[in-house]
Amino acid sequence: VREFQTFQHYFKQTNLRMRNAAILCAGTLFTATLAPSYKGHCRSRPVWDYNWDHREAASYCKPGSPPDLMESKQSRARRKLYLIRHGQYNLEGQGDDERSLTPLGREQAAETGRHLAALGVPYTEVVISTLTRAQETGDIIMEELKAGEALVSEHGLSRTDLLMEGSPIEAVPQIRFKPEQYEFEDGVRIEAAFRRFFHRADSEQKSESHELLVCHANVIRYLVCRATQNPPEAWLRMSLAHGSVTEVIIEPTGEVFVSGIGDKGHLPAKMVTFS
Repeated sequence: VREFQTFQHYFKQTNLRMRNAAILCAGTLFTATLAPSYKGHCRSRPVWDYNWDHREAASYCKPGSPPDLMESKQSRARRKLYLIRHGQYNLEGQGDDERSLTPLGREQAAETGRHLAALGVPYTEVVISTLTRAQETGDIIMEELKAGEALVSEHGLSRTDLLMEGSPIEAVPQIRFKPEQYEFEDGVRIEAAFRRFFHRADSEQKSESHELLVCHANVIRYLVCRATQNPPEAWLRMSLAHGSVTEVIIEPTGEVFVSGIGDKGHLPAKMVTFS
């Protein structure tokens, strides 16, 4: 009996060693097969470029400048950008004038405006795309902000062609819905929008700012990819609902965080649309 128990114990230990060895071999094979390509992909991009906006203090000063000058150029405040997609609009319109908001699109814009008013923050700047559907969305949001007694800077409202819809860059995976000509033309403008609106706060800014950009899905998706230093070709891998809110936080250090992409929680389920 004792010899049998000894044999049984030896058999269990041997079986356990064989199983562990098999797992180890499988793990090694998996790591050897997948890890190099994964690690190679990670190493192909820098961890984080803190001077992505070329606004670090050193960028304003000549080499050897006194420390107090460097300190005076240092950003000290946080910027919060709220990227708003316009409401649902008439897809059958032949031109921009006919591509106005649908009744549902106007309701979506109003709900978004009430949501932004309820946040209880002062908006220092509101920038609206010049396309009709964005203009109407922005105007409705402004009405709701005023109705909700939200603080909006009197001189902070502006409208720009930079935020108009377009094809920013060829998407990967490739899903081409417009000729290359559009990407060649629109890409420069949308990149200019990124450089105009995405940067750390100036050294003169002393407190946190809250800024609204009312624009379009393609533009927002590209801006998010650029701000987070992800491949801009990935812009079409996200989907944004009408009236959704994307919040981007830019720290004075140059770090960027996205606290929500295409947030539509303020909209009733029956009002959520994407096209």
